[in-house]
Amino acid sequence: MQDVILRIDNLTKRYKDKVALDHVSFEIQKGKIYGFIGENGAGKTTTIRSITGLTTIDEGSVELFGCSDQKSLCQARKKMGCLVERPILMLNESAFYNLKMQQMLFGQSDDEKINKLLDRVGLGDVKKKKVKDFSLGMKQRLGIAISLINNPELIILDEPVNGLDPMGMVEIRKLLTSLCMDDGITIIISSHILAELYQLVTDYIIISNGKIIDTLSKDELDDKCSSYVVIETENQEKAIEVLSKRNLNQVQVVGNEIRIPGDVSQKQVAKWMFDEGILLTTVMKYEKSLEEYYMELLGRK
Repeated sequence: MQDVILRIDNLTKRYKDKVALDHVSFEIQKGKIYGFIGENGAGKTTTIRSITGLTTIDEGSVELFGCSDQKSLCQARKKMGCLVERPILMLNESAFYNLKMQQMLFGQSDDEKINKLLDRVGLGDVKKKKVKDFSLGMKQRLGIAISLINNPELIILDEPVNGLDPMGMVEIRKLLTSLCMDDGITIIISSHILAELYQLVTDYIIISNGKIIDTLSKDELDDKCSSYVVIETENQEKAIEVLSKRNLNQVQVVGNEIRIPGDVSQKQVAKWMFDEGILLTTVMKYEKSLEEYYMELLGRK
C-alpha cells in the first residue's frame, strides 16, 4: 500500500451562515497527481487554504506527513509547496530575484539551485528579464518554480493553467508530469478545465457544495465512463439481426443511430456489416468524457 502523506478528516468550515466545507474527508498518497474538481464556490480553494494553514478550520483535522497537532503541522508544511490562485510576484524584478527573495524566507542562499530551478521550468534564458514583461504562461511557470524552492515532497496548485493558451497548457502539463515521474513529487491540482486534467492526473477528488461526492482513480473513471460504437444504416432491422447473432443484445436505437455498448471496435462492426452486405453511412466510437461524468454526478446531464 502506498504511503498516505496527507489525510483530511471531517474538515468543516463556516463563514457566518454559509457552510463552505461540510465534513470533507480524503487521503493523498505519495507519488500521484490528483485532480481536485469542483464548480466555482464548491470549496476547492477553502480546502487548499485549510491544508496550507492560510485559514482556520471549525471542525475536523489535517494530518500532513504524519503530523496533526499545530506545532508539528507548521514543521510539516515546510515540506510542502503551494501556488494558491495566482502567484504573488515582484513585477519590476527579474525571475532570478523573485526566487532569491523566496529562498531567503527559508533561510537559504544558493544561486546555483535557483539557476537549475529556472532551467527546469523553462525560464533559464530569461532569468534576468523583468517579470512584468513575462507572458501569463511564464508567470505561471515562475509561480511553480517558487512552489519548488524549498524542495517540497508535495505541491498544491490552484488553477495553474487558468488563462493559458493551448501551448501554455501543454508546457505546464509536461512540467508537472516530469516533477511527479522524475522527482517523485506528489501533486494536487485544483482546476475546472477537466479535459486538461484528464491528460495529466492519476486520481480524482470531486467536490460540490462543500461535500466530497466522489474519489476515484483514472482507471476507475475509465471503467465508469461507458463507451459504445455508433452506426447508421438504411437497413436498421437487418443490422440489429447481425448484432444479435454475435450476442450483442444490449444495442439501443436512438433515431437513426444504433448504439452498440461494450468493448467492440469500429473496425469489427464495420466488417460484420460488410460481410452481410449492409451499407453503413456512419460508424464511430463514442466515449463518455470526464466532463459528462462530472455533470451526471451533479445531476446536470
